[in-house]
Amino acid sequence: MKLFSETGLPATYVALPFADWRTRSDWPAVALANTDPVEELAAHVDRLRLVVLHFPKFSDGRAYSQARLLRGRMGYRGELRATGGVLQDQVAFMLRCGFDSFESDQKGFGEALARARTVFSVVYQPAEDGRAPVSLLRHERRNAALT
Repeated sequence: MKLFSETGLPATYVALPFADWRTRSDWPAVALANTDPVEELAAHVDRLRLVVLHFPKFSDGRAYSQARLLRGRMGYRGELRATGGVLQDQVAFMLRCGFDSFESDQKGFGEALARARTVFSVVYQPAEDGRAPVSLLRHERRNAALT
């Protein structure tokens, strides 16, 4: 697997499987299966530096939900890595959910990652990438026109 990172940071932490990490929760990196209870990380998100979420196959999207919970509800700010069935067609959606590094052997993945932020000129729902949804942009434009 080749590692691609939006942050440009080197891979410095080895992620422990969740079952092992539970016995060593002071360790700064954890790898979760998409069936592991992400909620158990809530009390540790300020100390974690890397969370690896696994996509067992490209059609299983539970890791998207785990990512949104980590970033949105729990306030996790460390590196969030996608591994497993990570396809270049899904990179833009993974970025919107908060992933910032990826493991993939798919040919052309690096180029797809470089283009992924420009795939959609507008977005329709709030997500973890900080982009304003079009409804908010329209609202701000209307308010600006009234002043």
